[in-house]
This record gives sequence, structure tokens and C-alpha cells, in this order.
Amino acid sequence: MTQPAVIRRDPPALSPLRTALELAAAGLPVLPLRRGKVPFGNCRTCAKDPRTGRAACGGRPNMKDAGPCQCPGPCHAWAAATTDPSVIASPVWASAWREAVTVAYHPGGAGLTVVDLDDTAAVTWARQTLPATRIVPTTRGEHWIYQGAMRSVNAVRDGIDIKSTMAYARWLGPGTGTTAALPDVVRALAVKEPPTVRSAPQSIAMPAWAAGERVCPHRTPTYLDRGIAMAEQRITEARSAIHATVYRAFLAVLSTHGRCGCLTEAHIARLFTAAQAKGESARHCTDAWTNARTTLGL
Repeated sequence: MTQPAVIRRDPPALSPLRTALELAAAGLPVLPLRRGKVPFGNCRTCAKDPRTGRAACGGRPNMKDAGPCQCPGPCHAWAAATTDPSVIASPVWASAWREAVTVAYHPGGAGLTVVDLDDTAAVTWARQTLPATRIVPTTRGEHWIYQGAMRSVNAVRDGIDIKSTMAYARWLGPGTGTTAALPDVVRALAVKEPPTVRSAPQSIAMPAWAAGERVCPHRTPTYLDRGIAMAEQRITEARSAIHATVYRAFLAVLSTHGRCGCLTEAHIARLFTAAQAKGESARHCTDAWTNARTTLGL
């Protein structure tokens, strides 16, 4: 008598609800996403008031404008994210889970920042510029995850969004690598150049700020030269938002070396030259440099 063949089957994929409960147990505030990979719409009580354009309920207490809403449903998108299993598995959330196609989480609520790299060029830039950290592959690029929360900003560079506070990110798996601390270069990406306030016309083309050929006390000269080269590359490769790109490049250099006295006029000239090659005026370069120093309190 022949024995029946044993058919091996891969274990079924976890349901969105089960995945959400496991993530919540690990400390990630979660919410369901419907078809289109977007949050579920607000209930009637939480719908926008057509007169004000804001949620009639006032919004959830953890939103930008703290409100009184205590809706038990998954309303208000990222603001509904929670780690409470009694809420996640509640009857009110049940209908959303039945329609959910995947799970999202609120990075800022877990003290994390996701650098969302949406294409190959963005991934290449990150590998050349950002410190190594935990990486999660996506359909078109990668999520680089850092420990530390910050403001969320879209399109900080071509194909790059920052998702942390007041934002959600799709859960695509744990990824690989060790989660690193959020670096200044990522924080600088989210800083928009402030308007320049001039008390009087300036006649200089470049600020005279140098401390001689001193060596940075906490980095090597090679590290400094690499940082300047990366800033030049960022400016040179910019395809849009040139003003903002120049400012962010200056800010990134100053955030690392603005207080150690290792920058020389030659270093600054290289940055100005790269910016002017992209069409920036000497005056704007000076303004951007001054604004970056002011932002950092230098």
C-alpha cells in the first residue's frame, strides 16, 4: 500500500491584525491601511467641518493642534496609531481590519525616523552620504531607519521623504542592520532656509571665516575633505530647489565642523564655487552661509 504524498506548504502570511498586534507588543504604534495603502477615512463624527476645513471633533490629543477627540475608531490617520491591544483588536476597529491590505506604524511615536528613498538615485545618494543603519527594502527603493524622532518633511531631495512625527510608514518587515542614532545630516535635510534680514548692504563676496590650517580635534583632515566633497556633489547634482539645496549643504558642513575651527577659506570657497556653478549669486551664497550659521547658533 503506497503512502500518501506529503505536500509541504509554506506557512500562511500573517493577517494585518496579527501583524499589528505583534508590532504593538514591540512598541510600534500601528494603524490599518486600506486599498491604495492609505489610512481609513474619518467617521461622520470626525469628518471635516466644511466651514473651517478642520475635523469637527477637534482632532485627537496627539495631533499638531491638540483636540478633544476620543473617537474609538481608526480616525485621523497617523494620529490613530496605538500600541494598545484592546483598541487594536476592538470591535470598532474590526471592520477596518477586514478591509485592510497592510499595516502602517507611526515612526515618531516609537522614537524613530524613516528616510524614505523612492528610487535608485536616492538610494545611491544615501549610501554615499548617510551613516549606515537598519535598512528595509521597498518596492522602488529603501527605508533607512534611525533612532530618534524629528519633523516629517516630504521631498527634502529628489525621491526622498522624511517620515517621523505626524506621519506614518508602511510596515515592510524588520529589515537588516543595526539602527543608528539619527545623524545631523538627516536633521539638516528638513530645515528650510529662513528669509534673510539685512540691516545694510554687504560688499563681501564670501565671509572671511577661517582658523588657519588647524586639524579638527575630533575628526581627521580626510574626513573633513570628504564632507566638503559630498556637499559639493549634493549641490552639483541638484535638479531642482537649488536655493534650498545650497543652504542644506552649507548647514550639513557647519553642523559637523562649525564649532571646531577646522574650516578654512579654501574649504568655504569650494562650496561657494559649486553653488555659483549652479547659478547662485555670490550674494545668495553669503546669505545662505550666514543663515546656516545663525540656525546653528554659530
